[in-house]
Amino acid sequence: MADLFDKSGLAENVHRPLADRLRPKSLSEIAGQSHILGSDSILLRMVKSGRLSNLILWGPPGTGKTTLAQALASETDLYFEQLSAVFSGVKDLKQAFDMARARRREGRGTLLFIDEIHRFNKAQQDSFLPVMEDGTIVLIGATTENPSFELNNALLSRAQVLTFERLKNYDLEQLLLRAETEMNRPLPLTADARADMIALADGDGRMILNMAEEIFSSVEFGQMLEADDLTSILHRRRPSYDKAGDGHYSLISALHKSVRGSDPDAALYWFARMLEGGEDPIYIARRLVRMAVEEVGMADPQALVQANAAKDAYQLLGTPEGELALAQALIYIACAPKSNAAYTAYNAVRAAAKDQGSYWPPKHILNAPTNLMADQGYGEGYIYDHDTPEAFSGQSYFPEEFGERPSYYQPVERGFERDIKKRLNYWASLRAGRPDLE
Repeated sequence: MADLFDKSGLAENVHRPLADRLRPKSLSEIAGQSHILGSDSILLRMVKSGRLSNLILWGPPGTGKTTLAQALASETDLYFEQLSAVFSGVKDLKQAFDMARARRREGRGTLLFIDEIHRFNKAQQDSFLPVMEDGTIVLIGATTENPSFELNNALLSRAQVLTFERLKNYDLEQLLLRAETEMNRPLPLTADARADMIALADGDGRMILNMAEEIFSSVEFGQMLEADDLTSILHRRRPSYDKAGDGHYSLISALHKSVRGSDPDAALYWFARMLEGGEDPIYIARRLVRMAVEEVGMADPQALVQANAAKDAYQLLGTPEGELALAQALIYIACAPKSNAAYTAYNAVRAAAKDQGSYWPPKHILNAPTNLMADQGYGEGYIYDHDTPEAFSGQSYFPEEFGERPSYYQPVERGFERDIKKRLNYWASLRAGRPDLE
């Protein structure tokens, strides 16, 4: 259809965006993605062999997924048909499959490109399986979401996933050079302004070309833009971050692991990235509370106090002042001594409570409010700890079926837990010196 449109001459009277005019026609022209398009890559070996597999292209917008699909169709002589899962339904898919079968009977294969394939439901995704298996189509699906979460296992098992990366600054610079060649003039930007525009693109090739086109059309001849002038022409966009998608979980994972690794600088960076992406600060506050108890625990019990205080401060102050309280708590937690002993002990006792049955407490620690219960030994032999010299009786409080006393909580030699460990060891020595109470 595009070829007929161009040959008709109608294209000469229709404005085509710069990004569309510069869309690569071959694999060698695609910017970036050297891990996919390198000379020894699996993809190029497929092209050379003439046997193209079904592919899922996963990556951020503006990194060349659609362009790659079109170039693959061209270089393998497959008919290129494109559908968007946003606008297509079962009827559209059935029609595409029928047309692909007709082409197959005439000896030509079909590359069916599905943009935003993750938006199809399970039934729609399952409809691809028969035509993929019998070779009616070569499916190439593009998605910005993690395929592991968004696509059926049956579909994934029949396709190879290629992961696209955000374009590097060098790649974006090459796109700008192509744009200048196409427009036959340099971008009217100072070196600092050019660097800032590349940073604003955030690895998105389509975005950098759209911004370049906007500058070409907005700046008068002879005018040169400084870095500060960009904001009056370009609308700054937030860095790529989907609060409901994979980016959300990736950044919170980076934040959490930076805290666990006691790196306050990295933690602050991911914290800022999440805020710039539009994350709800209250969500981050909840995660700080979780980090305080999971990663620091009893090594510094004040970490939880700091996290809760920061949450309260944010709710009192709101944005933007409240974020500083969250940043302060984040630094405190990242710099605190680390221990997951309480977290590990909690998981262990939950497993024990689940797996070991409904054991009853030992009778000596049970109250005896009735004569019958007293006659059955309830409360017999119990020692009131405060009546002992060390306020420690050393009695067993576990079910009798346990036999040897288990030890779930193992404090570490860091922070406040160092003192706790000394205390527990002291009590263990008292317990060991009183075999009659074991």
